[in-house]
Amino acid sequence: MKLIGISGSLRAASLNTRLLGLMAELAPDGVQVDQAGLHGIPLYDGDLEAQSGVPEAVESLRQRIKEADGLILVTPEYNAGMPGVLKNALDWLTRPGSEMKPTFGHRPTALAGATPGAFGTAFAQAGALINLRQLGCKLYPDYLRVSRADQLMPEGGEVDTELRKQVVEFVQGFATFVR
Repeated sequence: MKLIGISGSLRAASLNTRLLGLMAELAPDGVQVDQAGLHGIPLYDGDLEAQSGVPEAVESLRQRIKEADGLILVTPEYNAGMPGVLKNALDWLTRPGSEMKPTFGHRPTALAGATPGAFGTAFAQAGALINLRQLGCKLYPDYLRVSRADQLMPEGGEVDTELRKQVVEFVQGFATFVR
């Protein structure tokens, strides 16, 4: 089974990109987690789309999503919402691509997120649900919300044992949901 995870952060040292990397590292046998980012996707602009079509960075990400059995969005929380770069990518990905087939309709989709704060990206995930329901995603009912992630996944340090267990359970559970 192939899953694709998208980090909703552009930061090189992002806690969410680290969490996605942990998912890839701890994926159970028979499950691969392809890690994707949002670099190179321009701000959505209908004029740009009319002039040049859907950008290659968007088409490439769309193809990776369509080749996967399920999608994991790993979102930071900025001002109680998902980051603009992630929402922007979702907006681009809903535009008709070269295949003219929806990217998200009935696609198994899970939400996860990490923050140094206390609420584990709960607000960002709640907001993202509005968009994902509108897009017709088949939503995994469990969420991975990592609070105090800077302490549990210190840069260059050892990842917390309990967090490792949570990540394993989350990826295994989502893989079962996808099947």
